[in-house]
Amino acid sequence: MISRLNSYSNLRQRVIAALIGGAVIIFSSWYSPWTYFAVFFVICMLTLLEFYKLTGLDGMLPLKFWGTFSGMSLFTLTFLIEKELITYHYYVLIFPIAAGTFFIKLYRKADTKPFTSIAYTFLGICYVAIPFSLLHVCVFIDGYYSHEIVLGLLFIIWASDTGAYFAGTKFGKTKLFERVSPKKSWEGSIGGTVTALAMAFVISYFYRDLLPFEWLILALIAVVTATYGDLVESLFKRSIAIKDSGTSIPGHGGFLDRFDGLLLSVPFILAYLILF
Repeated sequence: MISRLNSYSNLRQRVIAALIGGAVIIFSSWYSPWTYFAVFFVICMLTLLEFYKLTGLDGMLPLKFWGTFSGMSLFTLTFLIEKELITYHYYVLIFPIAAGTFFIKLYRKADTKPFTSIAYTFLGICYVAIPFSLLHVCVFIDGYYSHEIVLGLLFIIWASDTGAYFAGTKFGKTKLFERVSPKKSWEGSIGGTVTALAMAFVISYFYRDLLPFEWLILALIAVVTATYGDLVESLFKRSIAIKDSGTSIPGHGGFLDRFDGLLLSVPFILAYLILF
């Protein structure tokens, strides 16, 4: 299937991969909290593994297995706590698990810069695992599982990405942040904002867990933070001289390429949902 997709044009690959991947995520998030957990568990794990693989290309030696295990432990604990299957006291398990990083590095004789590698191990947890874990807090914000929040957020980000892609391709002339991402333009960013707000307006008629004006505010937060998330990931890729974070998703690159906007959006959206 993947090899056949690779024979298509980039746009066709993007559309087919988006339809298949989007359908899986939408159905899983809608069906039950456990299918939501399962699909995002896989996404979070693959994104973490991809991050550690990329840092290895730059000569770093992060603890790929232990970093992924620590991140997925946080991801799982947060879900179980938010679903009220266990108490928040279980969060204390994260600290001894994460501390294992120091013990392991202590016995790695071949690593000439152990603390740099330790830093990259924890960076993967902070950059990938924590935002995906905070997504659980968003979807259980009212004390019960809300597929509307996770799907509404994804629809808004997807609409923004789509609008930015086509507006940038058609009208893009003014560079947004040329030093980091030469292809991104202000015209594309404006197009993404318009489509995100339009999507939020439509969503507000069907999803009632948030008020209409709250969906519009969420869309504005998502557009700004997702754009910065994309730029941050571009900065990361430029620092190790690669174009895409991977080839796992035809037409889209890797999992970091696909979910970079979500990673930076979730903490800000959660802050808005909790404080306002």
